Amino acid sequence: MTLSRRRIVTGLGAMAAGALARPVTPEPSKPPEALTVPQGLTPEALARDERFWATVARQFQVSPDFVNLENGYYGIMPEPVRQAYHRNVDHLNERSSHLLRTTYKPRADEVRDRLAALLGVSGKEIALTRGGTEALQNLIAGYGRLRPGDAVMYADLDYHSGQYAMNWLPARRGVTVERIVIPEPATRQAVLDTYERALSRHPKVRLLLLSHMNNRTGLVTPVRQIVAMARAHGVDVIVDAAHSWGQLDFTLPDLDADFAVFSLHKWMGLPLGSGFLYIREQRLADIDLLYADETYPASDIRSRVHSGTMNVAPFLTADAALDFHETLGAKVKQARLRYLRDRWVRQAHALGVQILTPDEPGMYGGITAFRLPGRSSKADNLAIAEALMDRHRIFTVARSGMSGGDAVRVTPALFTSADEVDRLAAALRDLGAHATP
Repeated sequence: MTLSRRRIVTGLGAMAAGALARPVTPEPSKPPEALTVPQGLTPEALARDERFWATVARQFQVSPDFVNLENGYYGIMPEPVRQAYHRNVDHLNERSSHLLRTTYKPRADEVRDRLAALLGVSGKEIALTRGGTEALQNLIAGYGRLRPGDAVMYADLDYHSGQYAMNWLPARRGVTVERIVIPEPATRQAVLDTYERALSRHPKVRLLLLSHMNNRTGLVTPVRQIVAMARAHGVDVIVDAAHSWGQLDFTLPDLDADFAVFSLHKWMGLPLGSGFLYIREQRLADIDLLYADETYPASDIRSRVHSGTMNVAPFLTADAALDFHETLGAKVKQARLRYLRDRWVRQAHALGVQILTPDEPGMYGGITAFRLPGRSSKADNLAIAEALMDRHRIFTVARSGMSGGDAVRVTPALFTSADEVDRLAAALRDLGAHATP
């Protein structure tokens, strides 16, 4: 029997449709090579060892389509963590409510204890959240010592969601809001002087939001000194450490903070949707129960966070992420990220590019923002970020909110090579040459 051309084509189409309808089982990912950190080298010496960091880079699945220098928003999982996460998603799906009602609860306590041990505090002082922003909003909204006529304070560089939450307080607490400006260029002493003057001029302030490392320019503030300064003025401080932990080497006693928030999906390598807040045990009563929730007793810090069902797979993956973090070590991570930042910043300085994060030791990590001369508008910096991507395949992000104008933020990661930040410096040279007079 002779088949018509139409019937042949129709038959082939049906076969193709059937093939597409059937699930395709991907080949399992191969575990990456075991990561071994060379011994006998200082963190600073190891930071310059490109051969070693090439082995670290192989621990990540990174798109080859562009150079990713925008890792502050989300720090991707290394392969051991990504593979563990997929296993945990499957495990959670298989065990369902049985896992949530049985093994997860003690597992969550173990995660809290491990996080606390890394930070030098008690697990009873930590509550898991769905991210740093949720943790920050909970602490600001729940701070219960404000009275009508009091004031709260934040800086221009603080996280926008934190600013919004502070701006929400006047209608709810009858307070006023004071906004301060961090000077450009910032120095350690200039930052300390700015906070001292602001606290002295505004004696009604009772709550201060303080970024350890802000997400706009990457400036690292001397938190411990500012916390002590604020206490002397009768002011409590909520420390936003969402960007600093995992990028800088510190513990909570180093900051001496009573209240702090952390993200786990930025620099600690956990999946998206993971963070936590910290309340010093003696200060728990100063943060209200969230929505008067009775899931936990008032003496339990978990009564200060969302009590509904959440995706627990990120926290089931915490051990894999924290193992990876501890294999490298905070000191080594800090040294590498600062080395990459210093490498491109030195070249940018020579080009006359304005760098918003100071070179002063202790005042920066990996995140840094820049401006090209005469180009400080939002449109300017959106165009610069677009040109970096379109012309040079380098992904960055424009940032707003700084008193001196907009800028472009650069954030290398552990998988970033020295060659890649050199490419950025070369691209800045090109952009300068193409700048509109």
